[in-house]
Amino acid sequence: MEQMLLRVEKLNVFYDELQALIDVSIQMHDQDLLVIIGSNGAGKTTLLRSISGLHRPHSGEIFFLGDSIEKRGTDQICLRGIIQVPEGRKLFPRMTVRENLEMGAYLQDAKRGRETFEEVFHLFPILRSRARQMAGTLSGGEQQMLAVGRALMAKPKLLMLDEPTLGLSPKVASEIYVILQKLHKGGMPLLLVSQDVLQALKIATRAFVIENGSIVMEGEGRTVLEDPRVKEAYLGI
Repeated sequence: MEQMLLRVEKLNVFYDELQALIDVSIQMHDQDLLVIIGSNGAGKTTLLRSISGLHRPHSGEIFFLGDSIEKRGTDQICLRGIIQVPEGRKLFPRMTVRENLEMGAYLQDAKRGRETFEEVFHLFPILRSRARQMAGTLSGGEQQMLAVGRALMAKPKLLMLDEPTLGLSPKVASEIYVILQKLHKGGMPLLLVSQDVLQALKIATRAFVIENGSIVMEGEGRTVLEDPRVKEAYLGI
């Protein structure tokens, strides 16, 4: 039976005088692969950062597993199990692959950390062979795998990803989507922000469309993908 995982209610967020989110409400269950699409500046990243505690909303509520979190700090939100892979990956380029992964595991005990290392290396075999390599010398696709792997080291209850295929070749982007599907099928709830509308909506269980800071459409991923307004605005069809 599905459980309500995340609920955002009438969220309003400002940057000084500019309102970035306007009465945004979304719901996510624990079996969802939820995708949020929208153009540049629509408010997608602001929404993720608000859920992560990086932006304090002016008004509205955010519930995670039934608990209100919109006034909690980022450290408390991470401890509750919400982990975000930011746009641009934000790795430590002068640290090795293994050291970057260790940074994601700092909340775990040693035994659990070792077990999670094996899980990540099983999911991303290339990272095992690159374990002693500096993160900054990896290819773009390998860096994205490392960013996802680092997040998984924290054993998230909800994994949020901001534009995980941005700047990657179509082939590598497809590989990333295959990995995300594998994670979801393994029981990991995913909240994905993407401008790669076609690929993202193909794997989504549910989707929301955000424009100018407001939610303008929601539904099952395939239903949103087939909507004529989405085809015209985002796919040029």
